[in-house]
Amino acid sequence: MPAFLRVRVRLIPFIILALTPLSIGQAEDPQPTIGPNNIFVQSKFGGQIFGFDIDQNGTEGVLSEAQDLSNGNVLAAIETFDQKTGKILRVIAETQTQDDFVTLGVVGTSVGLVEHEHVISFLNVQRSFGALNPLSGNKLTGKWTPPIGTTHLLSEVSRTQGSANNAVYAEDNSGSFIPWVFTSNIAANTFGPVISIHDSTNFGSGVVPPMAYNPQTNQAILGGGTGAFGRAPVIGLVDLTAGTLTEFTGAGFGFVNGIAVDPADNIACTTTEDDASVEFYDLTTQTVTAVVVLPNSGEQQFFSGADVEYDATHKFFFVAQTNSSSSTGSSIYVYDTKGNLQETLNGFSFSNAFNVIGAHIALHPGTRTGFIDGPSSNVSEIQGFSY
Repeated sequence: MPAFLRVRVRLIPFIILALTPLSIGQAEDPQPTIGPNNIFVQSKFGGQIFGFDIDQNGTEGVLSEAQDLSNGNVLAAIETFDQKTGKILRVIAETQTQDDFVTLGVVGTSVGLVEHEHVISFLNVQRSFGALNPLSGNKLTGKWTPPIGTTHLLSEVSRTQGSANNAVYAEDNSGSFIPWVFTSNIAANTFGPVISIHDSTNFGSGVVPPMAYNPQTNQAILGGGTGAFGRAPVIGLVDLTAGTLTEFTGAGFGFVNGIAVDPADNIACTTTEDDASVEFYDLTTQTVTAVVVLPNSGEQQFFSGADVEYDATHKFFFVAQTNSSSSTGSSIYVYDTKGNLQETLNGFSFSNAFNVIGAHIALHPGTRTGFIDGPSSNVSEIQGFSY
C-alpha cells in the first residue's frame, strides 16, 4: 500500500457524478458541445491518481500516480498531459521504492506544485515540495519550503490561479489540534505571517476544512463546524494580513464538503454533507444570500454535493455531485453567483469511495472546458468536459 495511505488518512465524503446538457444562456464566447467529451487522461503506468490539475493559462495539466508492485514497492510518478488530446507528455519523476508523489495543484501563473513523500521507515516520512515553473517546461525547477516544521502536515493549497499568492492550510499533528493558515508566493518561495487557528473545534479537530482564498481581500475562507447531524456549519474568515479569525454561522447542515469564492464580489459558495444543499454567502456582510437544494435530491444526504469550483470569466460556480439525483452516475451543476441553476452536466462517473484525494473539478475558463475524476473504478483516469 502506498505510503500516503499508510501515514495520512483524510476523511473524504462519499460521492459520485454525471452530465446532461442544457443551454447556458450567455453567448459572448463560441460554445463547444456541452457535457462530457471524448478526452480521457489515463495515468501512464495504470496507478491510482494522487491529485491532478490543469493550467488555466496554457494547454497542459499535471497528475501524480502510484501503484503497488509485486515486490512490495510502489511505482510512483509525476506526469504532464495535453489538455486537448489527453496524451501523457512526459514523466517528470519516477520512483520504485516506498515513496509517493501528490499533486497539490496548479497555482499562480502556470506553476505546478507537487509533494514528494520519502519513506525513511514505518511512519517516518520526509516530505518535500517541488515546483514546475512553468508547467509547460515539463520539469521540476525548484523547491518550495513552507514553514511548517514537524508539528504540522500540509493539508491544502488554495489552487488560486492568476494571483501571485495562494493560501495554505497546515494540519496540526502534535496533539494540540491548532492548525496554521498562511499565504505563499509559491513561484518565489516566499511566505506571509503564519496564523494560528485556535478554534480547533470548528476548524481542526480531525477533519480538514475545505478552503478558498480571496486575493483581493487577502482572506482564507474556511468551511468548518463540528459536522454533527442537524448542526449548521461555521464559516471562518482568516485575515492573512491582520492575523485574525472571524466566524459566523452558515446555512445547511453537517460538514462543508466544498467551497469556492468569487473574489470580485466576495461571494462564497459551499456544499454541505447532510442535506444535499448549496449555500451562497456575501462575505462582506457575513450573510446568507441563497440556499438551494440540488435538483431531485429530496435533501437526502446520499445526493449531497462535493467539490465546488469557480469560473471567474463567466461568473459561474460548479458543484460536483458524486451520486447524481438528475441522472445515473455523477453530475456537475452550474450556478450563477445568485444561486440560479444555469446548467446540468450529466454522464460522469466519479466516486470518492476509494479516492485518496477527493474528486476535483479543474476548469479552463478560456476554452470553456474542464476535467473531473473518472470514469475508471480504480481512479486511474480523468475525463474532459465542455460547458
